[in-house]
Amino acid sequence: MRILIISLALSLLAGCAQNPVSGKSDFVMMSEEQEIAIGRQYNEQAIKKQYQVYGSKALQDYVDRIGQKLAKNSHRPNLQYRFSVLDTPEVNAFALPGGYVYITRGIMAYLNSEAELAAVLGHEIGHVTARHPVRQQSAAQATNLGLAVASIFVPQIGSNLGQNLVNIMGGALLSGYGREHELEADRLGAQYLARSDYDPQAIIRVLRVLKNQELKDAELAKQEGREPRRYSGLFATHPDNDTRLKEVVGEADKLAPAKPFEGRAEFLAATEGLVFGDNSEQGVVRNNHFRHGELGIALKFPETWRVHNLPNALIAVSPQGAARLQMKMDHKPGGSPVEYARRLAGYGAEIRSLEINGLPAALFDLPNSVGGVVYANKQAFILQGQGKTRQDLAAYRNEIIDTVYSFHALTAEERKRVKPLGIRTITAIQGDTYAGLARNSPLGKSAEGYLRLINAQYPDGEPRAGQRIKIVE
Repeated sequence: MRILIISLALSLLAGCAQNPVSGKSDFVMMSEEQEIAIGRQYNEQAIKKQYQVYGSKALQDYVDRIGQKLAKNSHRPNLQYRFSVLDTPEVNAFALPGGYVYITRGIMAYLNSEAELAAVLGHEIGHVTARHPVRQQSAAQATNLGLAVASIFVPQIGSNLGQNLVNIMGGALLSGYGREHELEADRLGAQYLARSDYDPQAIIRVLRVLKNQELKDAELAKQEGREPRRYSGLFATHPDNDTRLKEVVGEADKLAPAKPFEGRAEFLAATEGLVFGDNSEQGVVRNNHFRHGELGIALKFPETWRVHNLPNALIAVSPQGAARLQMKMDHKPGGSPVEYARRLAGYGAEIRSLEINGLPAALFDLPNSVGGVVYANKQAFILQGQGKTRQDLAAYRNEIIDTVYSFHALTAEERKRVKPLGIRTITAIQGDTYAGLARNSPLGKSAEGYLRLINAQYPDGEPRAGQRIKIVE
């Protein structure tokens, strides 16, 4: 049965194309035209729904200019590349099939030169030129098609044994879509940097920045009693001291110019005023207070909870993730808050009508869920808390209810604070320290660490007199 299943699947799945980088045959199930079409579809149906494009045309043009220069020196110079800065504090960069490359303003805040920006873009271009997204997509399609083919000829494929065999085949096809492809993207990115007059070693510097962020978050997680965030994006598969990474990047050193262009001043000028953290259009979270100027609302989450300000929801997670509270909005609610809560929670829920800070509201209580519905500015705000278990919900019930009770209309004083933080560049003078600069920083108790991070001087570096450094205001 094993031989029959695998041979039938592979006989129908055979599809190869020449890899633009290696010249060897790759297993792919789409043409370049299909690759571009898939990238366009993902861009329209997924990326644009989840993210907004950052509003600075000058910054978008700057990133596109650097990206296009690298792309012209790549293995697929005739592909139409599209570079976009996404308006999110997430620290990430990624590429879709067909030349769609994205970088977040979140990661740009931690870069310190044009060469480092080019390193991030070059890495993502490397994924595109080597057709990594296409090969991954093809492998996933092959697994699904293999199951369909085998189920036609061998009905027992629906059994656990048959499913396991297909999983084995799919796992074999998908092997290598991790560290090896990341290293290949590094090697290609380093080549494109060198051919574009940048230092290939900028890739190593960017890796160091990202690893320092992991260290900083581990420190914060210990203070906040939560699990540290595990970075899952760019360069994530590389260890701190990666010998193979240094080898593949070092291969491009022979292509680099004698005096590579660093572009620190150019990069700092381009990113002057870059939003740091939440943007005001999405509402601002600061010290676990959420304020939204356009909606005219505010509320406060528990101090130790981690708050995620997403485009379509506001989510707070308790330490160790035992409970979570989500706030969503309904632009056209029907009926009273009690009626809305009844439709939401069902007739088995305990529901109570009340006012919260002068706003009509209702609380609902279920064995596995607790929260409230608050009406403000003709809109309904639904706050719903859940626990991993009923015991977890009971343990955090009071904190969830306190958050609901904190919901209120934005005051005039609060409205003044609903503005994003931005990066500004200053010249350090004799005696400046990050501890001293942190005392007046709006970043709060973590300011000193963040200032070192965005200036690539974490964990214990200090500014030098005359050095241009970034601060957050």
